[in-house]
Amino acid sequence: MIRGALSFLARSASRSRYRVLAVGAGSRVDFWKLRPKVRNTLEVGAQSLFASRVVFEREGAALTVGTRTFVAVGLMSIATRVEIGDDVMVSWGSTIVDHNSHSLRPSVRRADVENWLHGHKEWSGVKIAPVRIANRAWLGFNVAVLPGVTVGEGAVVGACSVVTRDVPAWTIAAGNPARVLRELSDDERQ
Repeated sequence: MIRGALSFLARSASRSRYRVLAVGAGSRVDFWKLRPKVRNTLEVGAQSLFASRVVFEREGAALTVGTRTFVAVGLMSIATRVEIGDDVMVSWGSTIVDHNSHSLRPSVRRADVENWLHGHKEWSGVKIAPVRIANRAWLGFNVAVLPGVTVGEGAVVGACSVVTRDVPAWTIAAGNPARVLRELSDDERQ
């Protein structure tokens, strides 16, 4: 009951910050965990459960989540776009980011903290690349997915893995950095 009230209040208070805000029938989104900027997009399909914290880092950043998808308590930091397909499972503690947060150059990032104190973030020199988690994928607990990665259809990523490059469809990947361990059998793809 409290969760529902918090979500209602947070959704109502921040509605004007979204360019698109659409939640499918039967879905639950913990809106009080979302930090929109301006003109963000949030689309969640039907019968999904979304409990992750989300920080929309820039104006116009977008998050789309498919139908029958579960995203547990974790963190998403989105500068441009994160897409999560249908029938996806994202376990608790997972982190998904579509940017590197800071420039690799110390001369560029040395003012980051001072800028934050004044409500500004300098994005020049920061790698930004959309993330895509395809239909029927499963991310184990505490998985980190980094910028520009696509996790293919039906792929499984083992717990505590760091995904730095694409994971092919219907494979199991794990480790730091995550590497493909094997393909899923035809029976496991059912």
